[in-house]
Amino acid sequence: MQDASSNARRSALAEPTEHLDRLARAVVDSALEVHKVLGPGFLESIYEEALASELSRRAIPFERQVPVIVHYKGQPVGEARADLLVHRALIVELKAVETLAPIHVAQVLSYLKALELANRSIRVDSGSTSSS
Repeated sequence: MQDASSNARRSALAEPTEHLDRLARAVVDSALEVHKVLGPGFLESIYEEALASELSRRAIPFERQVPVIVHYKGQPVGEARADLLVHRALIVELKAVETLAPIHVAQVLSYLKALELANRSIRVDSGSTSSS
């Protein structure tokens, strides 16, 4: 017999739905367009503004700087902010750094947990000077 936690783990690791997969591709395409036009070297806020503009142009619904309430043992203890929440289903966290650090991954995983979105995130690094 399987317990609830193993079912939850399997659910979190399941393949995304076709809708979520299309949405993620559209967001990645939008982010690539922003990076192609702007290139590296700007602050995250510039990339966020440009990506918001590109998502709007493509009629992809999103929210910016979404509050993420942090709970400790059922008690709210603080608030963080996710850069973008696309279609109420996908977190987009922007970074303008040369290399993503483990703390960047932990940040997104914490947002996913707090927003109960399973494994639905895209990290966009606009700091790399690589063209690939």
